[in-house]
Amino acid sequence: MEIEKTNIQNFLAISDFVSLLNMSSGFLSIICSINHNFELSAILMIIAIMFDSIDGWVARKTNRQDDLGFGKNIDSLSDAISFGAAPAVFIYTSINSASFALQLIVILVSLLIVVCGVLRLTRYNVIADHIKISGFIGFPIPGISLVIATYYLSGLYNSYIALILSIIVSILMISNIKYPKFSNIPIIAISCILIVLIILPIPTVLYGINIPALILLLFCLYYLISNLIKK
Repeated sequence: MEIEKTNIQNFLAISDFVSLLNMSSGFLSIICSINHNFELSAILMIIAIMFDSIDGWVARKTNRQDDLGFGKNIDSLSDAISFGAAPAVFIYTSINSASFALQLIVILVSLLIVVCGVLRLTRYNVIADHIKISGFIGFPIPGISLVIATYYLSGLYNSYIALILSIIVSILMISNIKYPKFSNIPIIAISCILIVLIILPIPTVLYGINIPALILLLFCLYYLISNLIKK
């Protein structure tokens, strides 16, 4: 390849800008976590998931030609920020403790999220062109952000349960368990409505519980557990 052909505009496609919106949402979520604006941080993680779910669709609709794998790499790097670093920082900043032992556990769990996320993304890039499977090997990485974000927004957030969930989901991300793609149209439609209700300032709280966030959390946990049982 000639050096003149390495200008960034020669690589970028419309779908890559969608991936960058995913990454930007994840980065802004990290900023919000650092500033202890956890509600907005959780919402931004969900928005990142939305962008991540459509970048592939946009690539197909625009007939993206990507012989060098630029799109696959920018997607994975964006995911590492939005679904690796963002939930890890959220867990670290949202759990305050005067106990050195608990604080150490929080740091280690946050690190586990990042490590497992990077391992999962790297494995996917390595095997994507060599194994044909209609689904996912290991729990999809956006799931860790969805679980943490909806759990916090539900109003039921508990630090200890959040740590346990983070450990379980992180380990399942790098497991060899097969998870099917989301093909249930009614569930997808309901999930989209729930996400809109979560993002928009619509009063959906009952007795301190955010109903759409709780339902979306239960959907995600069902997907996680049901396929684990099938294994």
